[in-house]
Amino acid sequence: MEPLTEHRPVNGPTVYGFLRLPKSAAARQTALTEALAEYCRNHELVLGAIFIERGTGANAHSAAFTGLLDVLDMPDVYGVVLPAASHLGPKPIAAERKREIAGSGVRLMLVRDSKPARRTPHRSRRRTPSSTPALDAET
Repeated sequence: MEPLTEHRPVNGPTVYGFLRLPKSAAARQTALTEALAEYCRNHELVLGAIFIERGTGANAHSAAFTGLLDVLDMPDVYGVVLPAASHLGPKPIAAERKREIAGSGVRLMLVRDSKPARRTPHRSRRRTPSSTPALDAET
């Protein structure tokens, strides 16, 4: 996929990443960080920083999330990028965090959406006499 800017040096919109890693290995953190960076490269976004929440995140205002909210108040911030919605925390905390991110006026982007893609049901084509190919009388 070619970048939209046709390889011109353009500073894209700035986004900030957020990872919730209560109990994970360094390899997982590296893989998720690379996934965010790759997403930003593919969408021509500038990844300003990644805020990492460690521990259980028992409330919505951890130090990492508070830091994220602080940078969202800066001018020219386009959004927040997450590997998946689950990185916002358990449902009650995630709901509050979504409201706060939305209230800041920035976009919330997910590398992997948790909703399965809608599939169009496959309809088998039935052969009817009108759809059967006609044969020439000579063949």
